[in-house]
Amino acid sequence: MNEIEIQAIFESAGQPDHEQIQSWIDAALADLNHDTEIVVRIVDEQESAQLNEQYRHKQGPTNILSFPVEVPEGIELNLLGDLVICAPVVEREALEQNKILAHHWAHIIVHGVLHLLGYDHIDDDEAERMESKEIAILNKLKISNPYIEAQDK
Repeated sequence: MNEIEIQAIFESAGQPDHEQIQSWIDAALADLNHDTEIVVRIVDEQESAQLNEQYRHKQGPTNILSFPVEVPEGIELNLLGDLVICAPVVEREALEQNKILAHHWAHIIVHGVLHLLGYDHIDDDEAERMESKEIAILNKLKISNPYIEAQDK
């Protein structure tokens, strides 16, 4: 079983519970042939902005930051990495994009887990591959394509 540790530094009424987050992470890791551990840290805009500046050299808060763990050779560790999610940004995006809040949370978490697995969207081919994977995972969770919804609004 995939283990998750949730550090809720910021809490809001629309935040998913541990069980929901676990189900979304498990769906994103379904193709992985071993169990892993992920730390999910839910933060406010201040902490998100600080980490975004420090690690990505970008100003302001962002919906999610992914920090994959690089395990030295010879060390056995199941930790895949950390996800840092800015709850206020996720909530604002869902509202602005007219999305169901839980569905947007699921998309953001799946997106972050895929980053931990090495997916990226730096160029168009990588972005298409990553988005296709996200859409397939979300479809299994009965959540519609977030990219079509975003374009339609």
